[in-house]
Amino acid sequence: MAGTEAIHYRVECADPHAHLFAVTLTIASPAALQRVALPVWIPGSYLVREFAKNLQQLRATQGRRKVALTQLDKHSWQTDCAAGKPLVLRYEVCAYDHSVRTAWLDADRGFFNGTSLCLQVDGQTGLPHALEIVAPPTIAGRARWQCATALRPAKADAHGFGLYRADNYDELADSPVELGDFWSASFEAGGVPHRFVVAGATASFDGERLIADTRAICETQMRFWHGGKVGKRGGGKPPHDRYVFMLNAVDDGYGGLEHRHSTALICTRHDLPQRGAKKQPEGYTTLLGLISHEYFHTWNVKRLRPSEFERYDYAQENYTRLLWFFEGFTSYYDDLLLRRAGRIDDATYLKLLNKTINQVLQAPGRQVQSVAEASFDAWVKYYRQDEQTANQTISYYTKGALVALCLDLTLRREGHGTLDDVMRLLWTRSGGGPIDEAMVAAALETVGRRAFATELAQWVHGTDELPLSELLRAHGVAALDDPAQRAQALGLRVAETNGSVQVKVVLRGSAAEKAGFSAGDEWIGIELPASKGRHAQGWRLAKLDDLALYLGDAQQKATALVARDKRLLRLALTLPSGETTWRLFAQDAAKLSAWLS
Repeated sequence: MAGTEAIHYRVECADPHAHLFAVTLTIASPAALQRVALPVWIPGSYLVREFAKNLQQLRATQGRRKVALTQLDKHSWQTDCAAGKPLVLRYEVCAYDHSVRTAWLDADRGFFNGTSLCLQVDGQTGLPHALEIVAPPTIAGRARWQCATALRPAKADAHGFGLYRADNYDELADSPVELGDFWSASFEAGGVPHRFVVAGATASFDGERLIADTRAICETQMRFWHGGKVGKRGGGKPPHDRYVFMLNAVDDGYGGLEHRHSTALICTRHDLPQRGAKKQPEGYTTLLGLISHEYFHTWNVKRLRPSEFERYDYAQENYTRLLWFFEGFTSYYDDLLLRRAGRIDDATYLKLLNKTINQVLQAPGRQVQSVAEASFDAWVKYYRQDEQTANQTISYYTKGALVALCLDLTLRREGHGTLDDVMRLLWTRSGGGPIDEAMVAAALETVGRRAFATELAQWVHGTDELPLSELLRAHGVAALDDPAQRAQALGLRVAETNGSVQVKVVLRGSAAEKAGFSAGDEWIGIELPASKGRHAQGWRLAKLDDLALYLGDAQQKATALVARDKRLLRLALTLPSGETTWRLFAQDAAKLSAWLS
């Protein structure tokens, strides 16, 4: 079924039980000693993931002649081929990753990104590519599978299997494919056709609710970027002419990855909207926030993007210091645009913002690393989190969102514009293309009628605390200090399972660190010294909330019994007092509404 494209991939579900895709790559006109390579990362997820580790049985032929292959490094090969004569490579890919970043195949579902299955052809990545997706044989007792992708079909059947075309390798790599017996529905937003597919949905799933909410989110975001009635007179034209949401509902999972014309999402089944429910699951709001976040990326990172990402290098890390803008500002707008779309109310929005603020304030790493440095270090820190992550780095998602909040509220307070105006100005000035930090600063200066160099130096490139309380108060929101929960007050992050308290993180400068706790400890119990009218006591600890029962309010010192590497330790613990957390509430409804509307 090979077409006229220079590069043609044929993908088959070779063995679902062994999780194996079979790929046949035909290069119409190879160079002599043609080289091929599999990407080591996928754009949007900044970690070298070594996709070649899943590739096996690579072989090549030209006509009837076997072509020798030489592996050059961890992800690339050279073929001993002649120039000009079609070269065929065949290989298998083991697909056993449920995430949105790689590939999955079993008897119930298939999913893949081009970066996991499709070898790049050196020197020909800018040429048209064809992707042929072969329908798997019907498995006894199972419905026939469907296929969904945002790639343009050249010749596809009613179930979506067949031939698709991409203008180049970048488009192919940026177009994931969903396979299986999934739920599917289509809708239009701003004149653009959209499709939503859901794998793993339960019988109680309310698809109509999901579509109605998603359509509202899409239309709100189109109006945000382009104004007026999108696609109509007086409004702008969206940059995309089609869009596909691909959601995989699982027992436990959460995440998303943006693409130019689609997004791949994962959530827990319990977070799906339920038919007939008087109140939807709390996690459904989180799911809508994820949908909003990934759709906002259609503009902010897939088109408006760091200048370093003008052309992707799939062979190595692609560094930028601007993830605080592209991920952080997107994280600011995801929930804000849920509010403007009428999917949440003011109280719910403040609750979500409150959570973000506390996540940042409870991370000592904010005083160690700037959010610009965190962006650059994403490859070695954010995506490789361990017991010291909270102490040495800060999330460019959460702090980036708060930088956006502070800039927006500062602009609004000074009365010359808003961050909305800045985003739209950047879109216009860049033509929806690459930008750098100087362009961000220039747009802020144009809208705000003054330079924002000081704010960018302190909030983005420094570790100064953000003026959150002051700015929120000016917009009708007050922040109260609530007593911190036990783990937060102690400076611990723990897992409480089966009557055991396992220490996962010890925060820098905390009471737990001063006592000598370490990540990996099991906190077994607590000992209290003898005091007037009371003998010395020891208690087994099943959860941290037990401390209030055993210690009471007045006790400030105790001995923690800890197991570390099978050794029993006694740690002198001074219990902190006065530890607080933020609680936001609306103080001036009119000012708050002016900001959120």
